[in-house]
Amino acid sequence: MCVYIETKRLILREIEDSDLDGIFELDSNPLVHKYLGNKPIKNITEAEKIIQFIQKQYIERGVGRLVAIEKATGEFIGWSGLKLNTGIEEELNEKQDFYDIGYRLIPKFWGKGYATESSIEMLKYGFNKLNIDTIIGAAEVENIASNSVLQKIGLQFKNKFTYENTPCNWYELNKEDYAKTMS
Repeated sequence: MCVYIETKRLILREIEDSDLDGIFELDSNPLVHKYLGNKPIKNITEAEKIIQFIQKQYIERGVGRLVAIEKATGEFIGWSGLKLNTGIEEELNEKQDFYDIGYRLIPKFWGKGYATESSIEMLKYGFNKLNIDTIIGAAEVENIASNSVLQKIGLQFKNKFTYENTPCNWYELNKEDYAKTMS
């Protein structure tokens, strides 16, 4: 896998060991983890494990989250991308073996449209390059911003489900419906 995508304002690329400080800044922030189970990481070793986990996904699954860099400044702003969830450990909404779209940004970059911009590119990449049939998105019900992004990029609400005692929304977009929005 070798992915490098430029959008109007972002560069999306595979995660590298040199992204350690950015991953630590992102995932140690309690605000970032408010809707992710409130479990921010506590040290640089945990950030190293996140990088290794994503790099392993590239190798084993042919897809993984991509680092998002702000073009104007060259700053690490977070990540965006697709993930192949397989097996019981990654089951969500009683489903296994699905591609989900996700994004996680450092708070100072929230509200600037970066999650939407990068996610639009990730849908294009997933449907057109990887030939994925369906891409899902999930967000805690109370995470208004994330739910808004999923709707804005065209995913359709399917149902509510509970994950770790938290109500969540499940969204889907299939390749056929995606193609209709592009024509």
